[in-house]
Amino acid sequence: MSRLKGKIAIVTGAGSGLGKAISETFAAEGAKVVVTDVNADSAEAVAAAIGPNAMALHQDVADQKRWQEVFEETGKAFGTPHILVNNAGLVIPASIEDCTLEQFRLTNAIMLEGVFLGCQTAVRAMKSNDQPSSIINLSSMAALQGYAPFLAYAAAKGGVRSMTKSVAMHCKVENYPIRCNSLHPAGIDTPMVRQPSVGADGDATPATGMIPLGGLGHPNDVAELCVYLASDASRFMTAGEYPVDNGALYQPHQ
Repeated sequence: MSRLKGKIAIVTGAGSGLGKAISETFAAEGAKVVVTDVNADSAEAVAAAIGPNAMALHQDVADQKRWQEVFEETGKAFGTPHILVNNAGLVIPASIEDCTLEQFRLTNAIMLEGVFLGCQTAVRAMKSNDQPSSIINLSSMAALQGYAPFLAYAAAKGGVRSMTKSVAMHCKVENYPIRCNSLHPAGIDTPMVRQPSVGADGDATPATGMIPLGGLGHPNDVAELCVYLASDASRFMTAGEYPVDNGALYQPHQ
């Protein structure tokens, strides 16, 4: 398939989990992909498995200077990006009573300030593109519901949700060829979700078939929507927020 043929993408936090699945799916759809991660070895492994249409770069998304370098290195290797997926993140279990200021600041530095820096760098680089471009920000169901045990995570993802709309509207007002949307996954079967402190158990989620109430999603459930939002097929969609949640937003709490 070639829904992203001719496109160049940067995916952050792509050494595992959702970022890995998104990178692999983008490449399978014809895109050239820059796989970035704070874990350089993991990024290298993902890029090597994809092949010559992928490149790995070490990146701490909270480092402003590194953002500019990543875009410059991408430009030298492949050309100006058309797609940015802000996916890098972490989760620190802590409620409003338990969360320390240091934990709150660390979480927001990576998942809110990091997304701000990514969007800013991308808009400045992509606004002169001669074909449509797309910024996809990974928010969370925590931004739509609130997760009491993950206070800092929910706060950061809420900021991503509203910042996405402001970025999208700025690009419309300025007539830039850039769309910006946010995705809001619920529990997806990734290493971050399966860490003991977060608490997902059981067998890995299959890639096909219906998912029962309360079941985890597969990383490809998010990756496939990313392909659509990255492609020109979604040209009329910007400032949107898209749950990938198996109905979790509307199911009653037990």
